[in-house]
Amino acid sequence: MRVVATALPDVLILEPQVFADSRGFFLESYNKRVLAQAAGIEAEFVQDNHSRSARGVLRGLHYQLRQPQGKLVRVVHGAVFDVAVDLRRSSPTFGRAAWVELSAENRRMLWIPPGFAHGFLVLSDYADFLYKATDYYAPEHERCLAWNDPDLAIPWPTDGEPLLSAKDAGGMRLKDAEVYP
Repeated sequence: MRVVATALPDVLILEPQVFADSRGFFLESYNKRVLAQAAGIEAEFVQDNHSRSARGVLRGLHYQLRQPQGKLVRVVHGAVFDVAVDLRRSSPTFGRAAWVELSAENRRMLWIPPGFAHGFLVLSDYADFLYKATDYYAPEHERCLAWNDPDLAIPWPTDGEPLLSAKDAGGMRLKDAEVYP
């Protein structure tokens, strides 16, 4: 596994070793020992999720104030613009974002530790997005940052308004949001 740094030291791009030939390919999408040795990630995953979204759908920027989730995310069909925002007030990178394109073609994964908001924009006709989480989904603790907060300055590659859920359309600006200590 190759580990690639992002603009946020704790958010990592992971490139698995891919074995390909004329029949197709094989890769390990998760190996606890390799993840610990290659990236220093000692996460215990408790939940796997799969979402499918159409082109132009933007999900996020989500986080759980209690039961914060670390996420190992990847795309198995299509492509997304994936974003993490540091919400740890004590962090030197508080309020900064990192982004990367994840696709079925590039087979990259992104590690987003607890303490970060996460979201993505679908770039392809549709995308199947898989993620492993380190804590259970707790809707009563979920919060949402505004995807278009000018203080975050995220360069979302969209030609207009993305397709949002009511929850995501009501996201808060960072300056007004509840964050981690």
